[in-house]
Amino acid sequence: MAYYETVFIARQDLSEKQNEALAKDMTEIVKKNGGEVKNTEYWGLRSLAYQINNNKKGHYTLFHIDGEAKASHELERQLRQHEDVLRYMTIRLDELPQEESVILRKGEAA
Repeated sequence: MAYYETVFIARQDLSEKQNEALAKDMTEIVKKNGGEVKNTEYWGLRSLAYQINNNKKGHYTLFHIDGEAKASHELERQLRQHEDVLRYMTIRLDELPQEESVILRKGEAA
């Protein structure tokens, strides 16, 4: 199995519950394609570096995925087609991180 990290940004006008539902739907897509989402992190509503489709902010969500490439490809296909998703990015990892992301750790120090 391979390891992947996917971050996607949803529109700013979604509520947190809608964003959770979106993340749950995307988790189900990964499961249906033979993968498993090992870790999900919600980074909150954050400012974008530049405006995307009249959005200045977005809901950031991170997935750590353990699965075959087809699970990652199908997730990306669904994210590309979803009207609430502004951007997404997937990278392949050598191993899954055992601790939380730098974004969440940075929030604890403040």
